[in-house]
Amino acid sequence: MNSPLPEISPAPSPVPPALPDAARRRWLYAGVAGAAAVAGAGVAWWKFQPHAMESEAEKALWAMEFETPEGTALPLKPYLGKPLLINFWATWCAPCVEELPMLNAFYREQAPKGWQVVALAIDQPSSVRKFLAKLPLAFPVGLAGMQGTDLGRSLGNLTGGLPFTVVLGGEGRVLHRKMGQVTAQDLQQWAALR
Repeated sequence: MNSPLPEISPAPSPVPPALPDAARRRWLYAGVAGAAAVAGAGVAWWKFQPHAMESEAEKALWAMEFETPEGTALPLKPYLGKPLLINFWATWCAPCVEELPMLNAFYREQAPKGWQVVALAIDQPSSVRKFLAKLPLAFPVGLAGMQGTDLGRSLGNLTGGLPFTVVLGGEGRVLHRKMGQVTAQDLQQWAALR
């Protein structure tokens, strides 16, 4: 006689054990921290990117004049016609101070090829004079103050961060802008521009 086979129920699928409350909280905190890090990186990236320039910024640039640490006038108009690197800096800005010797070397190397460099100090005149007594620069320095901050903003430096560098071609148009410290690669790339 055939006896019916006993019904076999399927094996239960393995269910992972529930995480203890402490482990769940750690995962939640890690997820929140990860999301905050991504958001913070995005904000920092946006903050340190040059933004759109004001429509008349280039024209206004060439009409500006600054006082030098020696008390003479430094008009920008005479620099029109050759490539120009303008560096916004301050004595209290460590990356600014670090890049100045490199900018000085760039100027000495590229000046015979027509390059010009102007540094606009967003700083107290006495601090700039003291600094330049210790580290003289071969290129002109203008005491820019708030006028320089406004100029930087019009050229796309909305946050007013330093250092900020603008490279202009011989025709007076902005070719490149950089927020933050310049590198040897930046200078090499810019030297190829005309």
